[in-house]
Amino acid sequence: MKKIEVERKSILLKPSHNRVLIRPFIPEDSGRREKIIGRVMSLSEKQTIESLKQVLSDFKTRHQDIKSVFRRNFENVRRWTITDAPFSEERKLLIGAYFTQEYSLESAALFNPSIVPHPNQKNLTKGSLRFILSLRATGEGHISSIVFREGTVSEEAEITIKEPTPYVDEPERIPNQLYQKDLFSRKLTELNFFNDFSRNVLSQLPQNFTISELYEKIERAKYGFQRPGGDIEQTAKNLLVLAYSNYEVTFEKTQKTSEKAIFPFSPSHSNGIEDARFVMLTEEDGRRLYYATYTAFDGKTILPQLIETGDFVSFKFITLNGPAAKNKGLALFPKRINGLYAMLSRQDNENLFLMYSENIHFWYDPMILMRPTYSWEFVQLGNCGSPIETDEGWIVLSHGVGPMRKYCIGAFLLDKEHPEKVIGRLKYPLLEPAENEREGYVPNVVYTCGALIHGKRLIIPYAMSDYATSFAAVDVDKLVKAMTSD
Repeated sequence: MKKIEVERKSILLKPSHNRVLIRPFIPEDSGRREKIIGRVMSLSEKQTIESLKQVLSDFKTRHQDIKSVFRRNFENVRRWTITDAPFSEERKLLIGAYFTQEYSLESAALFNPSIVPHPNQKNLTKGSLRFILSLRATGEGHISSIVFREGTVSEEAEITIKEPTPYVDEPERIPNQLYQKDLFSRKLTELNFFNDFSRNVLSQLPQNFTISELYEKIERAKYGFQRPGGDIEQTAKNLLVLAYSNYEVTFEKTQKTSEKAIFPFSPSHSNGIEDARFVMLTEEDGRRLYYATYTAFDGKTILPQLIETGDFVSFKFITLNGPAAKNKGLALFPKRINGLYAMLSRQDNENLFLMYSENIHFWYDPMILMRPTYSWEFVQLGNCGSPIETDEGWIVLSHGVGPMRKYCIGAFLLDKEHPEKVIGRLKYPLLEPAENEREGYVPNVVYTCGALIHGKRLIIPYAMSDYATSFAAVDVDKLVKAMTSD
């Protein structure tokens, strides 16, 4: 059986120690915080100025506005100071420096990419497309975050990636976000967090409430129970974890694409934001929004969530709801099908499922779409990103796991109007690990979280062995023919 020709590109995006994120460093022990502040307070003003000068000499050129970070981190720990006496600006900055750290977020791996058209398509050569590439970056402690690159693909499918800047920053969290009580209650029920205590807390809240109001009602409700502790404390924690899992962040509009990093914010993300599958979704009224399904992981619990953005400047993080919103590997279709949102999912760690919904945030009743059939996918079958629309149908890249836990990328074709009908499928891998792609954090793996079509070529960014990222291109007509041939 003759396999379809795949053109591997020479681009290689490798992990780097050079780009570091500046983050808070707040020891969990409040006593330790107080001791650190006390030691800085024991310095004379002259010693404070000299120490700060040395810190700035060591780190100022590595970040764009390090003083503002030090000021912010000082404010984060001000409550543990033991005096109301005024602080000099230099002492505030030095205290802030002691509660700040660098984190090399791309040092271990840069992998599992997805690709979407850039919101800005101005000033391009004829036939070219500007794109945004999202990547899963992994650093110390195997914590995963989302980073971005910007690039172009030419009419001839030549790919250029813009050199990333040496700086990388987190967004600002938007304060005073409102939560809807009805949605909040439904998610509590799904997570089995709804009980007498949570019911009491919610009864005191308005229909739309803030995180500060939730915290206040939790503390008040504790006094209404005879023995706070145990289940009460756990429920209180769960209420806050759910709230912190739904939030908004924003970057500065002047920041370059490669300077943006989305590092885990909430407790549910504490072990990482994994495998974001970005897609540009066009609504029936013509509006375009970018969504990404991803996996939030706290070391124990997998929580599927949704990112929404219109411009890659401001982002909303939203909990997905419903019994079918579970497991990893959710992937949205880029438009509604017969008036309904559609999504691929993996419900059982083995097969591929399809589900529809009137509301993008709620998912029920998955139907099985495809089972492992060929030897290279006998262990597990899943998607490799959102379906891609063509005149012939929806092209879906799949991943199959075979002997020795080898991951390959496959492809199949769904009916355009009725995606529950599989009308074509490759019997062999489209892309499997080449000899020089087999070594990495997880060996023998090729994987992607999303591709796009430009002209007549399918552009596939793909990760090799959970370590680095490259690109491949495939002729769309030849791929469709190969999928639909007997």
